[in-house]
Amino acid sequence: MNILFVVSHRQDWTFDIPGITVIDARTYLMEPAYGECSATRVFNLCRSYRYQHHGYYVSLLAEARGHRPLPNVEGSRDLQSGDLARYLGEKLGQLMDCTFSQVTAPMVDIDIYFGKDSAQKDDAQKYEHLCSQLFRQIQAPVLHVRFERVYEHWQLSSACVGDIRDIPAHRHKAFIDATLAYLKEEKILTGTLGTKKPALAILHDPHRSASPSNRKALQKFCDAAERLDMSAHLITPSRATHIDTFDALFIRDTTGIDHHTYQVSRRAADAGMVVIDDPDSIMRCTNKIYLAELLARHHIPIPKTLVVHHDNVNEIVSTLGLPCVLKQPDGAFSLGVVKIESLEQLHEKVNALLQKSELILAQEYLPTTFDWRIAVLDHRPLFACKYHMAPGHWQIIKHDQNAMSEGKTEALSISETPDDVIGIAVQAANLIGDGFYGVDIKQVGTQYYVIEVNDNPNVDAGNEDGILGDALYREVMGVFRKRIDALRGN
Repeated sequence: MNILFVVSHRQDWTFDIPGITVIDARTYLMEPAYGECSATRVFNLCRSYRYQHHGYYVSLLAEARGHRPLPNVEGSRDLQSGDLARYLGEKLGQLMDCTFSQVTAPMVDIDIYFGKDSAQKDDAQKYEHLCSQLFRQIQAPVLHVRFERVYEHWQLSSACVGDIRDIPAHRHKAFIDATLAYLKEEKILTGTLGTKKPALAILHDPHRSASPSNRKALQKFCDAAERLDMSAHLITPSRATHIDTFDALFIRDTTGIDHHTYQVSRRAADAGMVVIDDPDSIMRCTNKIYLAELLARHHIPIPKTLVVHHDNVNEIVSTLGLPCVLKQPDGAFSLGVVKIESLEQLHEKVNALLQKSELILAQEYLPTTFDWRIAVLDHRPLFACKYHMAPGHWQIIKHDQNAMSEGKTEALSISETPDDVIGIAVQAANLIGDGFYGVDIKQVGTQYYVIEVNDNPNVDAGNEDGILGDALYREVMGVFRKRIDALRGN
């Protein structure tokens, strides 16, 4: 097992821990050898986990490479939440009052290293359970927390990720001991469901113009759920605060990491609900850097690709030629994707995109008249479509200021879709998970290239259901029913 400790800069690391390798973030992200390592664990101790900064990408690409990062991408996002202290405080509940029942001071500060209290003192044991519970909730290698007494009760007033550069010399041994102890441990969390009649929440936003399902399709999902003895409820974002009162969540809204859909999915998954699509799938599908790394690692054919950063912009043309395509990592519905036809346009667009993210994606331009879309559910192909390009445009969707136009959707049966297209699509989707995915594939002659894997793929009545009809909706609801029953032990 390779154990990699990744830091922002190599000089940040001043500890002597045998059996581990310490590298800087840029090396881990850019050196091809680390993308090919197997049997590897990555511990991310970068200075910041901010979205689309180096620390964020270390955890993101570690997941794509199968390196099981700590913190994982979800954890790194949680650590940036403005509600982190409130969230953790709710999870701890009365444990705070029990832990500090004999404390007379109005405030307690604790530095936690891999779930252990950093203070090497005789009474450190009394905080052990509290620190362990905090680490179970948010797996930050170094965490600073402050508790304050408010009237007769204790509350968590602040929680923030720590910087290893700030660990004082007299606590280096505590950090090393905690690190070595963690490397010998494995922590598991479980969740359960209740036994009430299955209730399914279908999250949608009626005010959003571009949504994964139109109104008629949403009603068909509800009807199919009822036929399987489930109660289906269309809920809007404002009602999602009570998501844990349902047994399952089906997201029919455009997803994103900095978006309510991810937060709702995460809360539902934490509550032990059946969730499609789950937060891991949203995280993986909404970042094109992750997808490119994952697909390439598993030898799925993709267009010629270059991960672009400030230091390799000049390699784009020599690697991909012109025209080429630039993509912001988290674009959706053809937004954040730019076709580049000149050097002047290249420098203008790449600089704009790199202001938003430290890494962007560049790919060779493959002109086609349509893209294949294969929907995969529960590891099986569900339906196939051809998405034709918007009239006079190189993409499926054309955005003109406040207007949007789309190419036609042509539904086909699985049997009349090329076997290679189905095979590649299922293989790509299975790398993400067991949810509901739409795999976009370009066909150039007899060659097929995966463009991306989308979570919560489009299902519009009159388009994607053109072959299966109502059976499409029954298939999706059938997966929910099967998973709910399995969780209940039925």
